[in-house]
Amino acid sequence: MQSPPTASATLNPAETSSSGLQILIMAVAAFIIVTTEFLIVGLLPALSRDLNISIALAGQVVTLFAFTVMLFGPVLTAKLAHVERKKLFTLILMVFAASNVLAAVSTNIWIMALARFIPALALPVFWGTASETAEQLAGPGQSGKAVGRVYLGITAALVFGVPLGTLAADSVGWRGSFWILAAISFFIGVLMHLVMPQLPVSASAHPDQKQTAILRQPRFLAHLLLSILTFTSLFTAYTYLADILERLGGIPAGQVGWWLMGFGAIGMVGNHLGGSMVDRKPLAAMVLFLVLAGAGMLAAVPLAPNHTWLIVALVAWGIGYTALFVVCQVRVMQAGAHAQALAASMNISAANAGIGLGAIFGGIGIGHFGLGSIGIIATLIAALAVIVALLMMRRP
Repeated sequence: MQSPPTASATLNPAETSSSGLQILIMAVAAFIIVTTEFLIVGLLPALSRDLNISIALAGQVVTLFAFTVMLFGPVLTAKLAHVERKKLFTLILMVFAASNVLAAVSTNIWIMALARFIPALALPVFWGTASETAEQLAGPGQSGKAVGRVYLGITAALVFGVPLGTLAADSVGWRGSFWILAAISFFIGVLMHLVMPQLPVSASAHPDQKQTAILRQPRFLAHLLLSILTFTSLFTAYTYLADILERLGGIPAGQVGWWLMGFGAIGMVGNHLGGSMVDRKPLAAMVLFLVLAGAGMLAAVPLAPNHTWLIVALVAWGIGYTALFVVCQVRVMQAGAHAQALAASMNISAANAGIGLGAIFGGIGIGHFGLGSIGIIATLIAALAVIVALLMMRRP
């Protein structure tokens, strides 16, 4: 994927030399955003007690976030694609700071729902524009690595942000966790404003008919389908990984969190591998990591009682799982090269659709065939994704 020519022509040598720091700041922003998105999962019990609502009702704020991202992301990304990136990123971080403050002072489910709805509108705009901007900062031929570094913020949030936030909640309460996130969001927003260069918006980023034309291209739609299948496969199993570890692996409930942290930590290897491989052969990288993740998911269930072999299965699963985040994002952006911001946002929507479908399919599988069926179901969906990728490779 090539960076927009306007960007490369504008950045001077000083800006180019500092691109590493700027991409690091974007990765930290990604860390904050993903932590804000997923932290609430660990806070639901305390939140439900404090707001005097059922755990089921409290859980609907998670559903609200995911479907808001899926439904509004592409439209908002297209509408805001013309905004200068430094200004846009600073605004997004300030929105997250304000929404975390609102969550911290929530007195009922309706205020909390609003506090979750607002950042869900901004999240896909960040991903759509941050990936493209990382390419601009990194230069030609380095897009995969640059996006991989930004996506490292996702891995760091899943590994450290959520568990550390949950631990912090034990010390300062669930409201305190949101206050901390609000303060960090504000600080990084200010840092973003001070350090990031002013980046031109590529001609393809303007919300016109040329941008939306990618939605009528069969091959681009095939790439979105591939992302939906991929995330459906991954989250059919990952949504219930804690249950697999505890119920099938016999791991004490108090230790499951450390196993999940290890799963995320090994995913950092996948993040690096995915970012390194995707620029050369994106569909081949898809097949490789789908096979790796599928093998891990399939093996983890029967190997769960044997913890040594379970670790081997989780290593394969974790590497493939995290690599596919990066590969899917860059792959779809390549397919929509003339409207990269919209393409990236469409991939985020596809990913959220897959996440929701995966949780549904996994739940249905458990209800009808038991927890032991999860690996088989997830791997069958991964196999379908591999078939789609192979067919796409035969038809350039």
